[in-house]
Amino acid sequence: MQVLTLLPGGEEDQLQALPALATLGEQRSARLQVVCPARAASIWTLLPAVERCIPFAFGQRWSLADWTNLLGNVREPDFQVSLNLSTDWSVDLLLSLSHIPMRVASGGFSATERVKQPTGWRGQALAAWLQPLGVHFDANAYRLPLPRRALAEARAALPQGNGPALLLGPDTVPGWSPEDWQELVEAVNRADPSVRLLWLAREGEEPVGVHRCPASTVMAEAATVASVDVVFTAEPRLAQLAVLTGTALVAAGMTDPRRLPQRDAVKPLPPLSRLRPKDVLQVLVA
Repeated sequence: MQVLTLLPGGEEDQLQALPALATLGEQRSARLQVVCPARAASIWTLLPAVERCIPFAFGQRWSLADWTNLLGNVREPDFQVSLNLSTDWSVDLLLSLSHIPMRVASGGFSATERVKQPTGWRGQALAAWLQPLGVHFDANAYRLPLPRRALAEARAALPQGNGPALLLGPDTVPGWSPEDWQELVEAVNRADPSVRLLWLAREGEEPVGVHRCPASTVMAEAATVASVDVVFTAEPRLAQLAVLTGTALVAAGMTDPRRLPQRDAVKPLPPLSRLRPKDVLQVLVA
């Protein structure tokens, strides 16, 4: 079975959809292609079942050439199913011109199977799209399988020691100053001198006394997240990788129940701008 998924949104949205497509690939031996924004396409390198990513600027100003190119990509392969999470009328028109016999969506004139938009954690939301295909899906039970080599490299890059490994990841839009992060680092060290502190950020300098991770790809980031004991981050990508790998997570700025699952090991907090290092320390040492 060949399945086309049309998935708008950034890296967080793509990562939240990954368990559903992984389950679809496993249970139905599906060959998957994903239409998503180009800036988020690297996420799908985590899932070998996705054979191809087709870039498309959902909700933005696309040209007729962009739309025609996407139509050609949709009509050329022998897709049996489309899963459309877009509400864009142009995507609806495109699917109506395709030869795909089963088109699952929450609305639109092109849909052959209409699903009700669920509430709550978006990671579980695609269960509604998979139900018409007879796929049983439990996002909370999913764990991202990672290559042994990537995990071995990540573990080898951890600081030496036997203490717990705490990964720190700031947001791309800083909510804390470097002094705030340094205050947290010093407070954590006082609370437990054996803690191994790691810093994972694509930009900016790490606080003094923290080991910078060499992860340069999303696969390397996922392996690093899977290799530590706890992640504290305000970066949505790292938070979702922690969810996918089952790593304990303290996530700033993610109290919206649609963003994270309800788990004992997942603790959402207000944005960094409303937190002080002592507030975070209390959660980390609880």
